[in-house]
Amino acid sequence: MADLDALRARWTRALEGARTPGGTPARTPDGGPDPSPYAENLLARWQEPQRHYHTLTHLTSVLDHIDVLEKHAEDPDVVRLAAWFHDAVYLPDRSENEERSARLAERALTEAGVPEARTAEVARLVRLTITHDPADDDRDGQVLCDADLAILAAPPSAYAAYTAAVREEYHFVPNYAFRDGRSAILQQLLSLPRLFRTPYGAAEWEGTARYNLAAELELLTSAGPTPG
Repeated sequence: MADLDALRARWTRALEGARTPGGTPARTPDGGPDPSPYAENLLARWQEPQRHYHTLTHLTSVLDHIDVLEKHAEDPDVVRLAAWFHDAVYLPDRSENEERSARLAERALTEAGVPEARTAEVARLVRLTITHDPADDDRDGQVLCDADLAILAAPPSAYAAYTAAVREEYHFVPNYAFRDGRSAILQQLLSLPRLFRTPYGAAEWEGTARYNLAAELELLTSAGPTPG
């Protein structure tokens, strides 16, 4: 069960850090709008009933992994805000979730007092999660993408729970169609030169993630032929 109070505190720290020049938290009355309503809106979104993997547990995990990777980021608070928004809009049967999440970030963070440049950077990072392919000099993008993909390097039981939750989110897709689509995603990931772009992610997560992906792909491809 996610710790809602802890998440509220993490949201407040990230927002205050991002909306203050230099990243020094603003705790004065004129530091900006109250962070609480924004936190409650996002927490409600992350608890919607159609979610089984993209839940508060996933959000917490991404934030935890950003903490691990913080030294590799240029603007860690911006990366944390991007984590909050990266799946804030999530409907499994829609393809524009990332774009809608980015637009939500643009509206909410502007209203919440985050400077224009940082708001734009949060939205850019959210859109980057469509491809998880940050440039070699995109340190913030590398941290967000690595944190989002860190589940791929989970221990076997946690990885199995992740794949089961993903399948539940796509419960409306027939087994053969899900198997084909998921296999294509796994093959695409395995074809990448690197899954993780930060030095830490490459050293600590790459090997386990590739093992998990290959094992899942083998399981799917041995499940039987696709109907003609």
